[in-house]
Amino acid sequence: MKQLIECVPNFSEGNNMDIIKQITNEIESVEGVSLLDVDSGQATNRTVVTMVGTPDEVCEAAFLAIKKASELIDMRNHKGAHPRFGATDVCPFVPVAGITMEETVEYARKLAKRLGEELNIPIYCYENAALIEERRNLAVCRAGEYEGLKEKLEKPEWKPDFGPAEFNAKAGVTAVGARDFLVAYNVNLNTTSTRRANAIAFDVREKGRVKNTPNGKPILDEDANKVWTPGTLKCVKAIGWFIDEYGVAQISMNLTNVSVTPVHIAFDEVFKKALDRGVRVSGSELVGLIPLQAMIDAGKYFLKKQNRSVGIPEKEIIKIAVKSLGLDDLYEFKPEEKIIEYKLASDAKKKKLIDLTLVGFTDETASESPAPGGGSVAAYMGAMGIALGTMVANLSSHKRGWDDRWQEFSDWAEKGMKYQSELIRLVDEDTDAFNKIMDAFGLPKKSEKEKSIRNQAIQDATKNAIMIPFRVMEVAFSALEVVKAMAEIGNPNSVSDAGVGALAIRSCVKGAFLNVKINSSDLKDKSFVQTVSAKASEIDRKTEDLESEILKIVHDKL
Repeated sequence: MKQLIECVPNFSEGNNMDIIKQITNEIESVEGVSLLDVDSGQATNRTVVTMVGTPDEVCEAAFLAIKKASELIDMRNHKGAHPRFGATDVCPFVPVAGITMEETVEYARKLAKRLGEELNIPIYCYENAALIEERRNLAVCRAGEYEGLKEKLEKPEWKPDFGPAEFNAKAGVTAVGARDFLVAYNVNLNTTSTRRANAIAFDVREKGRVKNTPNGKPILDEDANKVWTPGTLKCVKAIGWFIDEYGVAQISMNLTNVSVTPVHIAFDEVFKKALDRGVRVSGSELVGLIPLQAMIDAGKYFLKKQNRSVGIPEKEIIKIAVKSLGLDDLYEFKPEEKIIEYKLASDAKKKKLIDLTLVGFTDETASESPAPGGGSVAAYMGAMGIALGTMVANLSSHKRGWDDRWQEFSDWAEKGMKYQSELIRLVDEDTDAFNKIMDAFGLPKKSEKEKSIRNQAIQDATKNAIMIPFRVMEVAFSALEVVKAMAEIGNPNSVSDAGVGALAIRSCVKGAFLNVKINSSDLKDKSFVQTVSAKASEIDRKTEDLESEILKIVHDKL
């Protein structure tokens, strides 16, 4: 798997877009790096930039951006609502794919060292990249902010991890870290009171608030340290502030581990705590990007609270999440720009068959181009077949008089959507497999070495072209369990739809089997061919048997 890391530098400039553009131009100049998001705030006077790419290239892009920021941003003139201590305030690295946290830490420290040596900027390493345990917490590193830096750097215990222990009046200090995926998330309130917003933030954040005596004095422990009352949400940092451009107060949160405290749980908890203090939540705001799964989890959470089926198309789940979280309260929420997987897909700009209209797909199939061919069409038929089974499940979930069974049918619909999504993915996978064979045949064959490389590439591509339709067979056969269940227990008014679904899936399996056979004839590894063919024949036989069972159920009910 290709190694990918995310880098999210925060620059202390949110008003002068010319400066930000010059900084992001440096990022975009590095091949292998995608600039995913640029999120500027006027009140915070801060811009959060998100980029993703291969590790070395991301490190280069980050270095160039931080260098440009140190040239253009003068911290002596900076004011903003967000805590900060440098022109590039923080620069965290996040593992995305094919790379461990330990490897990501090494890249973060490598960049930190280069920044200190080449730019003469004091650098602190924080979170997983911390070289000193006490510096893991960014808030500790940034205590005193820019205004307290000169005095701080004179203290031996605050000698930078890299770079000079000297006050850089213009650039300040930069914190370089490595962390898990962090979601920056703000909840909007129907108040202008920062004090009330802070009170709610202290209620929910993990750190909580200082415990006081009845007369308002802090309670101290035996070591004279303040005693804290923890908040209700783990892995959450939060403060309250007023945003002038929106005219509302917000709870500004960093969700440092969304598997512990997801966005929807944070939203609901703030909602409850706000009500307790006579304040109402009006919506929320995502700063930067969010993983797709976090949005899907949120959508399903709110659907379940409504006793509604979660086995619906992904775009509908996202829509429910957006509306339930009020992510369009302040401005339009665009999933293709805010969800990291969607953003990467749109940046790739690769033409996909599944993005075509039905007419476009059939016209492309009918053209003189050899792809898409039977394998892609078979996967498409399978996807349509299980879509019918899923439709019956969703109709049954909402059938009048069956209210107590919504969860049962929701589970079936969710299972059906998983099969459907996999078959849709395989539509393009089959065509890609064919194209890889064509690419292999196009390799040079002048020398013996080139011939050997070419022959091996052809065999590898052919093996892949066998396994893709075989996978279609496996998924489609598994999908028949949903169709059969819906024929047996689903809404009787839709039993014919289950029957058509079974017919479509049967055709899918048989069509995919034909593609397994035709591609197997060109593979030299006959042992592999024999094994796959035997398994495929068994799936084909079982599919015929199960289709017959389903059609008997359907005809008996018609």
